[in-house]
Amino acid sequence: MRFRKIVIFIGLFIITTNAIAHHVLGRPSYSLGEDSNTPPSMQVETQIGEYYVTYMVFPAFPKPGDSGRVNLYASRIDNGAPFDGKVAFKVRDDSFFSSKEELLGVQDVDDGVYRQGFVFKEAGNYIITAQFESGGEPYTIDFPLQIGEPFPIGPLGISISVIGLLLLFVNITQRKRLARIKASQHHQKELAE
Repeated sequence: MRFRKIVIFIGLFIITTNAIAHHVLGRPSYSLGEDSNTPPSMQVETQIGEYYVTYMVFPAFPKPGDSGRVNLYASRIDNGAPFDGKVAFKVRDDSFFSSKEELLGVQDVDDGVYRQGFVFKEAGNYIITAQFESGGEPYTIDFPLQIGEPFPIGPLGISISVIGLLLLFVNITQRKRLARIKASQHHQKELAE
């Protein structure tokens, strides 16, 4: 009888925790999207010229074909007043050989925030640029954006691999050179005898 009560208690516990688990922050998890309060994939605060700038990318891990957005906040350093102009958002591939830049859009401030939506069809690394002008001064903020899963090795891993292969090549070349020198010295020694 006691065993049956324990099994019933454990069963009820599992059922109630599973019923509660599909809600996150009091909202059903299936309703969470790029406009929800999910954490950003990146949040950077920086000072540029006369402004403090904060930008965030939503959702946390953008995938190809999914919509996302960039939020940008800009406020003056001296008095904290928000920037009240237009901000142009552009994008380009994050590679040495790509100089093509596309305009994502030009946004007005909305409750102190500049919001720019995006949808990328292909996975990869991109640079998003936010540009605005204040007091005759141009301001440009670049930040990286990863769409999809990152490449497993990365630039640092590739660099270390290239250096390792170069050292291995030099080592093999030097061993062959030393073996030839020893062989020629041995051969000369035999001829001298």
